Amino acid sequence: MADSTPAPTLQQVQSLVDGWYPPSTAESWDRVGRTWGEDDQPVRRVLLAVDPAPAVAAEAEAWDADLLLTHHPLFLKGVHGFTPATPKGRTLTTLVRTGCALLTAHTNADLALGGVSESMALALGLADVRPLVPDEARGPALDKLSVFVPVAEADGMRAALAEAGAGRLGDYEQASFTTAGEGRFRPVAGAHPTIGTVGVPEVVEEVRIEVVLPRTRRAAVVRAMLAAHPYEEPAYDVLEMADPGLVEPTTGTGRLGVLPAPMTLAAFTRHVAASLPGTTAGVRAGGDPDRLVRSVALCGGAGDFLLDTVRGLAARGEADVYVTSDLRHHPASELLEHGAPALVDVPHWAAEWTWLPVLADRLTATLPMLPGGDTVEVRVSTTCTDPWSLRA
Repeated sequence: MADSTPAPTLQQVQSLVDGWYPPSTAESWDRVGRTWGEDDQPVRRVLLAVDPAPAVAAEAEAWDADLLLTHHPLFLKGVHGFTPATPKGRTLTTLVRTGCALLTAHTNADLALGGVSESMALALGLADVRPLVPDEARGPALDKLSVFVPVAEADGMRAALAEAGAGRLGDYEQASFTTAGEGRFRPVAGAHPTIGTVGVPEVVEEVRIEVVLPRTRRAAVVRAMLAAHPYEEPAYDVLEMADPGLVEPTTGTGRLGVLPAPMTLAAFTRHVAASLPGTTAGVRAGGDPDRLVRSVALCGGAGDFLLDTVRGLAARGEADVYVTSDLRHHPASELLEHGAPALVDVPHWAAEWTWLPVLADRLTATLPMLPGGDTVEVRVSTTCTDPWSLRA
């Protein structure tokens, strides 16, 4: 028998996640968002994991999860089908069979406030955290829409605009501003007025509703506004808002921060290992063990593409050590030959896992704002998907 307890829909939960980690900020090669699931399916249990691996799908099935939210995408390349004969097919087959949706936030979660690199910085206890490579903009370009409607139609218009994607400000949704006034018009021959009579001047108590919206949603929001408006000829305007890049960036690639007190590289390496979930591969470091470390640069996931940037920061005294994953032999060796910064290489899975508790807290705090959201359970996966399981 189906559970009749009210619950948020998958679309509502995805809207929260997309608001925090806008898909438009993902790399062009990335594949983020929903892999599988129906808009209106109820979500009562959410499982968070780094990888959509078969073992994680099995964990979702055993817990009877309605949504599996992962950092890494299941598919980065096109496929012609999926069957249990392949690991990826086995993952999706399990989720489809059990009715568990799959949602991904990958490179869009790397850059964001409350994202992967920032979560890792906080897990290491860093202060004064800021982007290592700041974005030119804090978020997607925004528009502001203003529309005039009769007072009796205002609530319906606000609902239609919110449903189309307008009115989201950070961790808030359905945000709008309303001012009251009088609308004046005279219908002429050929008009079919909702209010008033052809040839007779009319005065109507109206309100002006203002909402912000992502520029990418402009067409959809305007269509929704026109569909919901009672008038033949609605009065409205759309303004492009100022470039958010004019504001001090708070999102971007990697993070910089400082330790509360200096420690040696050897002590810092032990601190990193203690701050991350344990793995067989463990944490390794390169550099003088007695070197004092205070300023820390880091990047969640594979970050050797930032080595030249970090070397420049080290030359200016802004980074004593760089913490990331999947460092290759030659680039790491060449950087260490310059003497700074020191390097700490951590398992990819362990670094990105630090985001999951942050995301869990965010969902737990926000879901109660949705109808039935106070009953949703959120769990961080206990399945370690680090690929290394033996060490000689």
